[in-house]
Amino acid sequence: MMREVRAVFISDVHLGTRACRAESLLEFLKEYDSKYLFLVGDIIDFWAMRRRGVYWSPAQNTLVQKILRRARHEVEVMFIPGNHDEAVREHVGTSFGNIRVERDCVHISADGRRYLLIHGDEFDQVTRYHRWVAILGDQAYALAVNLNVWLSLLRRVLGVPGYWSLAGYAKRKVKGALEFIFDFEDSVLRHARERGVDGVICGHIHAAAIRDAGGITYINCGDWVDSCTAIVEHLDGRMELVRWGADSATAPTVQPAPALRLPARMQEEERETAQASADIW
Repeated sequence: MMREVRAVFISDVHLGTRACRAESLLEFLKEYDSKYLFLVGDIIDFWAMRRRGVYWSPAQNTLVQKILRRARHEVEVMFIPGNHDEAVREHVGTSFGNIRVERDCVHISADGRRYLLIHGDEFDQVTRYHRWVAILGDQAYALAVNLNVWLSLLRRVLGVPGYWSLAGYAKRKVKGALEFIFDFEDSVLRHARERGVDGVICGHIHAAAIRDAGGITYINCGDWVDSCTAIVEHLDGRMELVRWGADSATAPTVQPAPALRLPARMQEEERETAQASADIW
């Protein structure tokens, strides 16, 4: 059973690291079928791979195979590189495996609203002008995410229900982190107004959100390292923030899209993905 939506937006997957929640993202993609798939930056973490070496699990490989197969099966896939995969920006305007690479783009939703798609790192003053601080911050965040794995295990052993995120807690409670998020959102919204669009869809700060500000809709995809969140556009143009897995209970109340039987195209995709993973592993 799948849910048919018009578009799916994901960012900050950080393939190539142990923190990547590839298994959860695979489960999400198996449930949502779409005409468009937008990869809104930091899909591959070249920063971490250069510093700590490459970690590439079978699930990460299967995820890449699934995205490539969707691109070959009439799904329009666009990749907007972020700062962690900025090397791909050298190939803006080209395509690989039917995946188009763009610096940014404007997506027109089913209800006619125009959304600017950007990763957002250009509005992060630390990333732009103090790269060494950004790298230290990235290392600290990776440490928090790794610690969270052990904390989650301990909570299960002790029988403590629910999911708790150390990295998410730090972002919510640390004053400087909150100020950074608000400054980032204000900068992105100001740029969207200058571009004359109805909304903006971005990533970068790992803080999923949908909110209106002065007639502009601010949407952040979140991440697939800690919170496991994505944005889906329903067939009527309505945008929904999906919190996958343990956090799903906190998702906004939205009328769900109708569940559909797996289309023939997706049945073939699933068979090809399984065969490709078996061939490689």
